[in-house]
Amino acid sequence: MRSIMKVNFARAITPTIIGLFVLFLLLGSVYTVEEGHVGIVKRWSKAVDQVGPGLHVKIPIADSIERIEVRQRKNVEDLAAATKNQLPTTATVSINWTVNRNSAMDLFIHYGGLDQFETRILDPKLRSAAKAAIARFQADELIRNRQAAVAAIMEGMALELEGFPVTVNSPQIENLSLPNAYLQAVEEKEKAREDAEKEKHKLDQQRLIAQQAVNSAEANAEAKRLEADAEAYRVLTEAQAEADAIRLINEQLGRSPLYVDLVRAKRWDGVLPQTVLGEGVGAFLSLPPPLATTSTDDTK
Repeated sequence: MRSIMKVNFARAITPTIIGLFVLFLLLGSVYTVEEGHVGIVKRWSKAVDQVGPGLHVKIPIADSIERIEVRQRKNVEDLAAATKNQLPTTATVSINWTVNRNSAMDLFIHYGGLDQFETRILDPKLRSAAKAAIARFQADELIRNRQAAVAAIMEGMALELEGFPVTVNSPQIENLSLPNAYLQAVEEKEKAREDAEKEKHKLDQQRLIAQQAVNSAEANAEAKRLEADAEAYRVLTEAQAEADAIRLINEQLGRSPLYVDLVRAKRWDGVLPQTVLGEGVGAFLSLPPPLATTSTDDTK
């Protein structure tokens, strides 16, 4: 009886076990890769394929999936460096980097994943490139033109990571600290430069005002000279005209003695003299003024 029950139990549970196993195989053979990632298919721990985002099928038990992000990432490093003039400085440097989608499998095979690549490759090279870039500049250059140092870091990282399956861009020097004594000296130097610029501006203004006064005086002098020239020309012209008139009169007198009478006749205003002296002693004649016209004459 017991043996029969055992057989029946085995027959009843076997399909369940088989069904669960099949379900396990089915569930274990399907997987997804999220957007912004690639999947590295490992078969018995060996990387054999690379797949993109979406739903995929794998061999249960034998295959496993390693997902690698191919979106842009940011790496930040705090470091100590020295400037070209040997001033100690501390800086926080960052850089954006992206795994090349088509080379993600190579990165996994050679470096084991993103964290390993950051620790073993990216971080040391970023520190090296940043220190080398900062050492190319004087401290005041780093203050006035930090972008030049940023460009030098980018140049160094491009050389350091040549041949690696990643792309880097947008390096930044987010914090830059220099000795307080140096910063104070720079501030004093800048203030002195600003004061000198102000004094130079004042001097330039004074020179401008003085030049304007000179120009005004020269303009006034030129105006007076032109006015004097005009007056002299007028006097000369009038004198010349008068001389010409005298010369013409003399010529006319030489030609005809009656010219004097002609001049007198032209100048006579038509009024007769009211007093006439005769030749005898005491001769005197007073002419009455012209009679007024009467109304009787008007009527006539």
